[in-house]
Amino acid sequence: MKVIAICNQKGGVGKTSTAISLATYLAMKGNKTLLVDLDPQGNSTSGLGLDKNTIEKSAYDILLHLANVQEAIITTGIENLSILASNINLTGAEIELVNVMGREYRLQKSLKDLNDEADFVVIDCPPSLGILTINALTAAQSVLIPIQCEYYALEGLGQLIKTVDLVRDNLNQGLYVEGILMTMADNRTRLTDQVISEVQKHFSDKVYKAVIPRSVKMSEAPGFGKPIFTYDRDSSAAKRYEEFGEEFLERCCKSLKTNELGGDDDGKERLGSGVVSADS
Repeated sequence: MKVIAICNQKGGVGKTSTAISLATYLAMKGNKTLLVDLDPQGNSTSGLGLDKNTIEKSAYDILLHLANVQEAIITTGIENLSILASNINLTGAEIELVNVMGREYRLQKSLKDLNDEADFVVIDCPPSLGILTINALTAAQSVLIPIQCEYYALEGLGQLIKTVDLVRDNLNQGLYVEGILMTMADNRTRLTDQVISEVQKHFSDKVYKAVIPRSVKMSEAPGFGKPIFTYDRDSSAAKRYEEFGEEFLERCCKSLKTNELGGDDDGKERLGSGVVSADS
């Protein structure tokens, strides 16, 4: 089971859209996939057509150990895709977990109960670096960072990378940066090309080749409770997210083959972006 945290403490970078699209694509490819909505806003939950106000057991109950993960998982209308939903109750978890011993490991321990019930777990993190995000990074094997193609794209990224490093050093030694996904691109402007070039210069081959454009269809899809693939499969956003999904799986296969050939932590190096695999 591969667990990926979709993380960026800046809001409005396409984080939830990426989490929903990646989870949907993996499910469409025949992988048993669980989308974990760890954001109290519950946008991944409503983005898949669920009513946040009628959820009986959510991510909040999992983190507080009021229910096990199997009890809280909800199937969706998409084959192979299920969700651990969220609502405003999750806001209270930040406060209620403050004095709880081992609070950083709550999600990790719950996901272990899945056994072989999921091939992929995609975690949609909140736009902050609080205890919810720490739980996601502790539970995940890797972190995927969406960055919008705008002037302030790299602003705050240093703090996120520092947090990833701290989690890796103290809570989750295997954590690494899965990749950087450029989002909200406007190909009519030179700024988009400049930002992409700057990010590639800093993060090299960690940047996915697929670039997600700004899209009206992408903005409309959550209002209908549908992923972009089922809302408008022919839209530019759907096509680019499909390219990203293919690239993601290709990298996963490459990483798996490397491990089978005896690759280990010695193949990792610091590139100013946490611990990344030198052969990814």
